[in-house]
Amino acid sequence: MMKEKATAAITEYELDEIRTLIERRSGILFDASRERFFSTRVREHMAAKHVPHGTDLLRKIRGSNVEYDALIERLLTQETSFFRYPAVFEALEKKVLPELHMKKFWETPRTLRIWSAGCATGEEPYSIAITIADALMFADAWNIEILATDISKHALKQAESGVYSRRSLGNVSPRQLDTHFSAAGSESIVKPKLRRMVSFAPMNLAQAVYLGRLDIIFCMNVMIYFSEARRNSLIQHFYEYLEPGGYLFVGHSESLSNIPVNFESVVCGDCILYRKPAGEMVYRGAALVEGAL
Repeated sequence: MMKEKATAAITEYELDEIRTLIERRSGILFDASRERFFSTRVREHMAAKHVPHGTDLLRKIRGSNVEYDALIERLLTQETSFFRYPAVFEALEKKVLPELHMKKFWETPRTLRIWSAGCATGEEPYSIAITIADALMFADAWNIEILATDISKHALKQAESGVYSRRSLGNVSPRQLDTHFSAAGSESIVKPKLRRMVSFAPMNLAQAVYLGRLDIIFCMNVMIYFSEARRNSLIQHFYEYLEPGGYLFVGHSESLSNIPVNFESVVCGDCILYRKPAGEMVYRGAALVEGAL
């Protein structure tokens, strides 16, 4: 126990220096509301890496991208699962996909472009792919492009492997499991047809590049790590990237109510979706209640 305490010798000043370095390099802000989480995770990292003092950790992460990335991995690791927010995928299935199907029915080719921004270990983009494959009429006749990005290279490596535990697949129905996964002992592997729908790439959202026009953007529980200024800037970029009539999905605790962007807020069941106006008419302030009855 004494040895473990010794490995966690870090001052508040050193924690502030690490916090500032992370925000400057990645845009990720660990504010006062996450102070306890941040200091605990940093001390856990020091203990795991046998780093005796905060000054040693600062020297390592300033001098090595590998060391910096390793700390970021520990700070951002969070448990996720397939269809983690069922109401979100119900809204995608019953509201968004039928609307886009009608909009694009006569296009040749019919293309659907989706961005999963902050995809972690891949459960979200694969859940999107399953929903599309199951719900979109004549899905095989569409060009489906799901771009999944994350700052964590370790998470992306796991996502690309397409291998998941039973615990992660708890919300996947037996039919979906049989259709879209192959059994591999106690784990399941995403089948090639589904995997071809998703492309993974590393990306720091604080330095996001233009990805072309998109029909849907998922950015759920990611912007909570950003300052208000960065969050506003990112949402403005999302608005610009979306096609007219395109949708933005954010986390339940995230709101665009104070953001100076002209999204329409659409209430669909238990979800609030944000839609870029399709025409000249812009709805300001009021939510459009659709599919709630």
